[in-house]
Amino acid sequence: MSSSSLSETLHQLTHAYKKQLRETIKAHRIALPVTHIRALKGICRNPECTAQSIAQRMQRDKAQITRVVNELLQAQLIIKIDNPNDRRSQLLRPTPEGEKIMAQINTIEQQTAEHMTRQLQSDDLTTFIRIANTMSDSVNRS
Repeated sequence: MSSSSLSETLHQLTHAYKKQLRETIKAHRIALPVTHIRALKGICRNPECTAQSIAQRMQRDKAQITRVVNELLQAQLIIKIDNPNDRRSQLLRPTPEGEKIMAQINTIEQQTAEHMTRQLQSDDLTTFIRIANTMSDSVNRS
């Protein structure tokens, strides 16, 4: 397989996955942009989460993440608490409503993955995950 067809295949796969997620999120009437969902996911998964750590993880500008965090605060999906390890920052935590939305998103992601892989054998899926992780790791090490 040439690298251009690999690139095209990866591009198509990424867009198919994102399209399926967007459509299902919209069908569930979750009115959050993707950036907000990614930030909320990071907040729910990391008890030591700060706006700075989200900006680093998402590779986004701190000002953009500050805007996203403020909008999540305004929507009452997260709260800020004092960081006992660093008084200059605040930890971000999900509210019960934020956790509820995140549970819905987790279910949607699982359903999307199951839908996209329903024609794959278990061994094929295991191989795909191993290869995809190897490719991601090679990018992250660069």
